Amino acid sequence: MFQQLGEKESPAITPDGDAAPPAPAPARQRWVTILAAILTLGMVAGLARALYVQGVERLIAAFPANPLFYIAFAAFYLSLPLGDFVIYRRLWGIPAAGLGALIRKRIANEVLFGYSGEAYFFAWAKAEARHVKAPFGAVKDVSILSALAGNAVTIALIVAALPFAGHYLNAVQLQGFALSALVVVGTSLPFLVFGRRVFSLTRPVLWEIFGIHVARVAASSALLALVWHAALPQVAIGTWLLLVALRMLTGRLPFVPNNELLFANFAILFLSNSAELTVLIALTAALTLVVHAALLGVFGAAALLRRR
Repeated sequence: MFQQLGEKESPAITPDGDAAPPAPAPARQRWVTILAAILTLGMVAGLARALYVQGVERLIAAFPANPLFYIAFAAFYLSLPLGDFVIYRRLWGIPAAGLGALIRKRIANEVLFGYSGEAYFFAWAKAEARHVKAPFGAVKDVSILSALAGNAVTIALIVAALPFAGHYLNAVQLQGFALSALVVVGTSLPFLVFGRRVFSLTRPVLWEIFGIHVARVAASSALLALVWHAALPQVAIGTWLLLVALRMLTGRLPFVPNNELLFANFAILFLSNSAELTVLIALTAALTLVVHAALLGVFGAAALLRRR
C-alpha cells in the first residue's frame, strides 16, 4: 500500500504545557457550525422520539444491571483517543496531558462535522507542542491512515455480516449495503495511488501507524459488540456483527455531525420489528452523548481553575 510514499520524517520531541482551547472559527465559517448544530439537533430529536415511543419506564428498565456493560462501554469510548495517544506519543512524545486534547478531538468530530477534531488538535499541537516541526503533516497522515484502517475493517465486517443481513434487510437495503461497501473501497483508492504526494512521514512509520489504527478499530468494534452482548446476551452474535458493520458504514460518511446519532437513527429504522434492540441502540447513543457532555464540563471546569 505504501510503496510510493515519501521519505520525510517527523522527529519525536516532547511538548510541554497544558491544553489550550481551540482557536475561534472565522466569521465566514460560522454557518458550518450552525448547520452542524441544526443537523445534530435533528438527530437528537429523532433519537428522543424513538425513546419517547418506547416509554420512560421502559427506557429506565433498559439500563443493564450487568457491570460488564459499563466497563466495556468505558473501554469502547476511550479506545479511539488511547489509540491516537499511542501514535502521537510515538511521533512527538506527547505527555499524558495530550490524552485530554485527543478526547476533545473525538468529541469535536462527533458533535460537529467530521475532521473538525483534527483542526482542533492541530491548533493544540501548534500552541502546546511548540518544538514539533510540521505538525500539520503528521496530523494529516494520521487522519488519512485512520480512515484507511477504518475502511479496511469495515469491508471485513461487511463480508462477515452479509450471511446474517437477510434476516433484517430487504433486497433494496441489501443492495444499498453492497453499494456502500463499494463507495468505501473507492474512497481509499486515491490515497493509495497518489501516496507519494499525499503522505509526509516515512514508509516504516506509516505502516506502524496503520497497524495501530487497524488494531484500535478492530478492538473498538469488538468492545461495542461486547457492550450490546452484555445488555442482551440472548441475541445471536450475527445480529451484533451486522449492527457493527452498519455503524462502521455510517461512520465512514465524511463531514456528518455525530455519526453515532446517525447510526442510531438508521438502526432504529432497520430494527423496527425488534423493540429490545431499538431501545438498546438508542440507549447506547444517548449514553455516548451524556459522556460527551460530562467530559466537556470537566475540561471546562479544569480550564477555568487553571486561569484562576
